[in-house]
Amino acid sequence: MSISEIHGLPLEVTVVGCYNLKDTEWVSRQDPYVCLEYGSARLRTKTCTDAGKNPTFQEKFIFTLIEGLKELNLVVWNSNTLIVDDVIGSGRIQLHKVLSQGFEDCTWPLQSKTGHSGQVRLIMHYPNAKQPLNWKTKGVPSLPEYAPYAPFAQLSPYAHPPAAPYPTVIPFAAPPSSYNSYTHRTTTYPPSLFVGYPPQAPPASYTYHSRVYPPPPMPSTYYPPAPTGIYPPAPY
Repeated sequence: MSISEIHGLPLEVTVVGCYNLKDTEWVSRQDPYVCLEYGSARLRTKTCTDAGKNPTFQEKFIFTLIEGLKELNLVVWNSNTLIVDDVIGSGRIQLHKVLSQGFEDCTWPLQSKTGHSGQVRLIMHYPNAKQPLNWKTKGVPSLPEYAPYAPFAQLSPYAHPPAAPYPTVIPFAAPPSSYNSYTHRTTTYPPSLFVGYPPQAPPASYTYHSRVYPPPPMPSTYYPPAPTGIYPPAPY
């Protein structure tokens, strides 16, 4: 969205405070308040009683932008009880920077008929601004400049590396607390019913059944004796 396409969109203006205001009181401390004018809209802050030269307001106002009007008029007054309020100073606030960048925190000078009459601090926010891209961050706006409004920045999905889907577990180390304990469950069996009891002797009527194997055959059974009478006797 360009700067020219602003009609009907909101602009937030926060009056933080004033500094080193010209003193218009002779006896007591002055009671300043700030009036803002944009088009036909005229808004004012509360009166900061006995604030003197450095009042603090911290009040936010929302204006509806008008096409072609990029200037905000501001007047600081001193509230009086019996006489007409006195003008401490006035200034013209340029909106070009906040409309192009979306955010501005600046101190503006105030002028009166006698010259410089102090300063006023304003914080302005235009959420519909098209933020400039930064080629160094691959399309990510400069974060230090837009830090107060970082949620409005359109961050690139590749600005930061994606997080690991699973935790890295060191081998032979204890598993993390978030790890599923079910995978580490070991199978256990109930204790034996005979644990703790001494072995008992069998009763007297118990008969041992042992299997008796036949004795191994003698060597003669493997080799039969030589027959006699076949060969003639040896001559002597």
